[in-house]
Amino acid sequence: MHIYDILRLSTRVFRTNKLRTSLTILGIGVGIGTILFLVSLGFGLQKTILEQITTSDALLSLDVFAESSSVVELNQENLDKIESLAEVAETSPVASIPAQIEIGGLSSGIMVNAVKPSYFKLSGVQAEKGELFKEGEARRIIISSAVLKAFNISDYQEVLSQTASVKLYLPKKQEENSENLVEEIEEINLPSGFQVAGVIEDSSMPYIYLPLADVSHLNLPSFSRVKIKVSRQSELENIRKQVIAMGFTVSALSDTIEEANKIFQAVQIVLSLFGAVALIVSAIGMFNTMTIALLERTQEIGIMKSLGASNKDVWKLFLVESVIIGFLGGVSGILIGLAGGEMLNFGVNRLAHSLGGSAVNLFYTPGEFIIIILIFSTVVGFLTGLYPARRAARLNALDALRYK
Repeated sequence: MHIYDILRLSTRVFRTNKLRTSLTILGIGVGIGTILFLVSLGFGLQKTILEQITTSDALLSLDVFAESSSVVELNQENLDKIESLAEVAETSPVASIPAQIEIGGLSSGIMVNAVKPSYFKLSGVQAEKGELFKEGEARRIIISSAVLKAFNISDYQEVLSQTASVKLYLPKKQEENSENLVEEIEEINLPSGFQVAGVIEDSSMPYIYLPLADVSHLNLPSFSRVKIKVSRQSELENIRKQVIAMGFTVSALSDTIEEANKIFQAVQIVLSLFGAVALIVSAIGMFNTMTIALLERTQEIGIMKSLGASNKDVWKLFLVESVIIGFLGGVSGILIGLAGGEMLNFGVNRLAHSLGGSAVNLFYTPGEFIIIILIFSTVVGFLTGLYPARRAARLNALDALRYK
């Protein structure tokens, strides 16, 4: 029997039993769609969260700290040594200083982080409102939302372009032979007129960023930490070991991302198992459909064998039919899963918008996953049709003709 004849006879069921075949395809589609919906939700949450905490530059960066008990300081001299290491593309030091900020006649205690503009791309910091200061810009500050909370400001736009004054609290340098055990604090008023350029969404701690150049005249003895950008991902571990050998503590955002990805992989597996339950139920329904089709077409099989059809021809006939149903079930499942994700995402974003939040994409479906799910549904159809096809192939032509 030619392949054309097998395909024509296999698809005849779509004309003779339209409703039952359509419901079987729909059942498979619901199972496949549930898997696609849940796994896409897992992918979407992973993508959304990771995009919020990192950038491509941040994945190539290392954080360098000096332990409080260490005799090695993170000063300019050691920073120059780090910069001289091969494969170190750039460094961005951070000087954290206790301070006080005054806006509109009100003041609050904060932490000042004096940084280069490159720090923002290396750490993945993004402005919720306004913009980050750029290379060459001075006397501009970025404030955290916790600072606005301290000033009882709820509208971020309200504070943009306002001016602020900043007072730093630096420890005084003591003489080497000094017996004074109490650290004296020196108050330094920076020239007033810092413009608020942007706001960062972070309510955990009140702090601001200002250009490192605005405090360079203070000759700060050391930095709190340094961001290092490595030229290649493969060199991260090598540079980390070299910096640790200098006596510093090193951490990498890529380590956190890797751990987060492991957690999300586990979540996706759990979500897939929930979807698999629906698919198993659908597969049982498909198996039942194929078995009923076998019983209904027993006499037809007897006639086909009497006319010269071989056991292999009958086996192919039923197997191709089940594979087609599985494939079409996969196609309908992809459409159901994608449509369900779009509808839920639309509803969530409408709700977020009405509550003053920002829109997010909760669902993400990689193209290769769609191909995998389509192949998977076809394989399910193949496996479900194996037993009915085998049973149909083994029917005796005479017994089949006498079947009622």
